Amino acid sequence: MERGARRGGRLLAAAWRSLWERGPRDGSSSGGPAGLAQLSLCSGDGKGTAGSGAWRIRGTRPFSVAAAARAILGTGRWGGDGGKQQLTLQDVAERIRKKECRRVVVMAGAGISTPSGIPDFRSPGSGLYSNLEQYNIPYPEAIFELMYFFANPKPFFTLAKELYPGNYRPNYAHYFLRLLHDKGLLLRLYTQNIDGLERVAGIPPDRLVEAHGTFATATCTVCRRKFPGEDFRGDVMADKVPHCPVCTGVVKPDIVFFGEELPQRFFLHVTDFPMADLLFIIGTSLEVEPFASLAGAVRSSVPRVLINRDLVGPFAWQRRHNDVAQLGDVVSGVEKLVELLGWNEEMQTLIQKEKEKLDARDK
Repeated sequence: MERGARRGGRLLAAAWRSLWERGPRDGSSSGGPAGLAQLSLCSGDGKGTAGSGAWRIRGTRPFSVAAAARAILGTGRWGGDGGKQQLTLQDVAERIRKKECRRVVVMAGAGISTPSGIPDFRSPGSGLYSNLEQYNIPYPEAIFELMYFFANPKPFFTLAKELYPGNYRPNYAHYFLRLLHDKGLLLRLYTQNIDGLERVAGIPPDRLVEAHGTFATATCTVCRRKFPGEDFRGDVMADKVPHCPVCTGVVKPDIVFFGEELPQRFFLHVTDFPMADLLFIIGTSLEVEPFASLAGAVRSSVPRVLINRDLVGPFAWQRRHNDVAQLGDVVSGVEKLVELLGWNEEMQTLIQKEKEKLDARDK
């Protein structure tokens, strides 16, 4: 019995060590201020990276207590609704058509923005990474650390120039979310992205939760005055660090940096997810806490649809009978769903109308 206890202790230790160490290191697909595809913000108590529910060592993936508990307790991918008939994408489309799903919540990550041309921040050789190398930043995450920003804000504003609203346009996946809203089906869209393409696609701010912040507003780091982000676009595009017109302090866009509190709107999840009758998870690795844990916040009877390159989160380790995974290219997966819904013509009309609006704006 004593030998069994020792063996159990070794297994526990191995499980903890595996969860701490495994996962992508530098070129990872973990999500963070994600319109710059895949930089991690890790949090457990509503703050950027210093949260108590998810820890990280620089260069490793975020560590989740919940994930550790699941691994140690042995609840794997077969731990859920075994024996029940698996739901399909066709079944979900039919439920939407029959108006059985009217309160749709969406979780979106960097995967919906890369088709718009948003560069991958962390991949060496990309234009964005190369632009930042000239500033000799000590490591990629430094660009989102307040202490580094206060010492040298220039690298962040180089990134901001690349990502500032107006540089990129929404793609098919964004317009699918807009169509959900137009049909009165979108309860809320929770996005990890900071590129603002959901707003450009026409999704109103009251339907949006920008979990990692936004360029739409900015705050003086000294006097804390708030400003519309557009007020400083000229400075950013001219490679200037924007300063407060009142106190001359540096003005920082309201992007969540490591250690900063998440936006108050993030906590709408407390009411949104229990109300949801359908959850879409699109283009995210579900690695970054507390955002990732939202995937488990809907009722067990609620279908969850993953449209993603890979199986992630609970779809990989504890899939329910009413979970659907459409794997591969994100836009292709959304196109398949739109076809099953019979919304092709409406989508094309919407995209054409919005393209004409953006063309007129950019003249």
